Amino acid sequence: MKRLSPVLLFCALIVAGPLAQDIVTADQFFQKVSDTYVKIADYEANMAISTDTQPMQGKLYFKAPALLRIDFSQPPEQVIVFDGERLLVYIPQFRAVLKQDTGGVGVGATAAALASREGLAMMKRNYSIAWESTPSPMPLDANSKESVYRLLLSRKTISEGFKTIRISVSETTLYIRRIEGWTVANERIAFDFTAIKINQNIPANRFLYDAPASANVYNNFLFQ
Repeated sequence: MKRLSPVLLFCALIVAGPLAQDIVTADQFFQKVSDTYVKIADYEANMAISTDTQPMQGKLYFKAPALLRIDFSQPPEQVIVFDGERLLVYIPQFRAVLKQDTGGVGVGATAAALASREGLAMMKRNYSIAWESTPSPMPLDANSKESVYRLLLSRKTISEGFKTIRISVSETTLYIRRIEGWTVANERIAFDFTAIKINQNIPANRFLYDAPASANVYNNFLFQ
């Protein structure tokens, strides 16, 4: 047995060596997803937002580095537009236009814009990244046939709006399928992206929006 032990150990190392090389850390996988989004100049997708209060649905358009537009079907006719400097929200129910100058810091891009190369870079800087439970794919939901890789991000400082973010990445495309964020009050907000179409040459004028002239305008609404 004493003679065999070194041989068995050597054999074990030979077998374990290739397996260890195949193990991908959460940081390495996150970088792989980031590299995928670096190649995306623009994309459009159907988006569903789930909160503790009201579900929302709409069509999302994004153009790098920071142009964002969401045309909502629920609530009908509601619009969110971000041009990199100013956030505009039209709420037809109140005939109100909410405007916020952000100084280019991206506060107005909403969590939907986390699904971009800039959003991923921000998360890498400000959050610790780990596998939620395993590096293997798992069902998106119970009884779902769609498989995703699932990462769990924890904020490094209390200045971040979400204390925890969970990202579900499609096994087949490496596109972000779902982003879930938990606020300090433990409120959950989820963004689901489906029917994703990348590099559609979306024109910049798609992100221009003229609200109805009869709407009341409220400036710097985030700080009032």
